[in-house]
This record gives sequence, C-alpha cells and structure tokens, in this order.
Amino acid sequence: MSISLPPLQPQEEARIAAAAQARGLTTNALLREAIDKILETVPAQPAKPKKSAYGLLAQYGPGPSEAEIDENRREMFSGFAKDF
Repeated sequence: MSISLPPLQPQEEARIAAAAQARGLTTNALLREAIDKILETVPAQPAKPKKSAYGLLAQYGPGPSEAEIDENRREMFSGFAKDF
C-alpha cells in the first residue's frame, strides 16, 4: 500500500525543513517520527470482531407471538386514562 499526502504549501515545507534541521534530522526522519508516534496509539492487531447478539436470549425459549403481544397491550392499556 502506498500513502500519498496532498501537496504542501511552500511555507509548510519550509517550516518542516526548519524543524527537522533544528533537531538534526532529515525531513523524512522527522516525518517518520511523527508517523511512529501516531502508530504507537493504534493497536498492532485489529480488534477482535464482536460476537453477534443474534440468539443471545435463546436460552430463555421462544419469545411471545405477535398475537400474545397485542393481547398484553390491550390488557395493560384497557384502563388507561379512564379516570380523567
């Protein structure tokens, strides 16, 4: 894989070259240091894929049917707002 950077402005190139020279490095070595600092914060191996939640509650048996859910809703809300 090859990574390319967008073109730098002449002022940016001059600032990078001056920073490298102040540290006694080449511009490539200075940029490599910056990249190494970024890579230190990233894990070496990709994160393990997450386990799917599909079937997570399968141990509790099948869920209620649509008819049972509708019946429970009718029962729960049968007296809703009748006091007002």
